[in-house]
Amino acid sequence: MEYIWIAAMVFFIIVEAATISLVSIWFAFGSLAAMIAALAGGEIWLQIVLFMAVSAIVLMSLRPIAGKYLSVKRRPTNADRVLGQVCAVTEPIDNVAGTGAVFVDGKTWTARSRNGVPIDRGTLVRPVAIQGVKLIVEAVREEAKQ
Repeated sequence: MEYIWIAAMVFFIIVEAATISLVSIWFAFGSLAAMIAALAGGEIWLQIVLFMAVSAIVLMSLRPIAGKYLSVKRRPTNADRVLGQVCAVTEPIDNVAGTGAVFVDGKTWTARSRNGVPIDRGTLVRPVAIQGVKLIVEAVREEAKQ
């Protein structure tokens, strides 16, 4: 039975090495504990209980610590900052013709209407989404004050 636990441990280590995101290393520790029990002559039920218990204990004790050091912190990009800002249409927006631009946050962006309705130059709009390099906008008011 110890060969099964060795195979399981090797499998979990290979999966962990392939993913590098701490998804199966806990089970490798559990397999090690079960293998030790098998080598000591422990019954199969004891091996399974040790596998589950050690896996759970290692998971609960080390996951928060590992998560703190492995978490990726997202920082807003320039693109994220333009969402919700009011800006003016600099080139008429027409989804069918594939035209339209807005000026926001010091940059000119290609823009498309959220609901597909054409939007005239000078209309105030609000970006609500980003699709690729295009802002998806909706009208706020009819005309910008000039």
